Amino acid sequence: MTAVKERDLAILRAIQDGLPLVPRPYEAIGAVLGMEEAEVIARLERMRREGTIKRFGLVVRHRRLGYTANAMVVWDIPDDRVDEIAVRLARHEPVTLCYRRPRRLPDWPYNLFCMIHGRSRDEVHDIIGRIVAAEGLESVDRAVLFSWRCFKQCGARFGAPAGSGSAPKARVA
Repeated sequence: MTAVKERDLAILRAIQDGLPLVPRPYEAIGAVLGMEEAEVIARLERMRREGTIKRFGLVVRHRRLGYTANAMVVWDIPDDRVDEIAVRLARHEPVTLCYRRPRRLPDWPYNLFCMIHGRSRDEVHDIIGRIVAAEGLESVDRAVLFSWRCFKQCGARFGAPAGSGSAPKARVA
């Protein structure tokens, strides 16, 4: 992986708050940055191919969609099985995040974290029960931690957007 070039960084800054709401967003970004549309697209593709960026995504405001019961399920998985179990859990559609963290013994024995969103706590508990049964995890120690507050979510930040304010932006945070 190579260091990020200044023109690449300018593109990342220009898109960090979302793509312009226009028929040709990469053309609009290029116009602000003094690049052709094809160069913007080529640079983004190269950065993705080289691993500088992994993907384009968006942050869904799940509460606005009615998913108000949000739970982090924490699991105490044997270390020699955590990678295998994580892959299996992540394949379940309701699991929106699944990642490993170190235990903090003696108070925190959990090493695998999965986020599940639902419209009610009962729905989330039903989803967890189905996943536990499907994966044979009935004997695995776990805890279900429901969120009480929602904090602003956003993607990576690279400083002030290049050409800030020059094109309408879709808010994806």
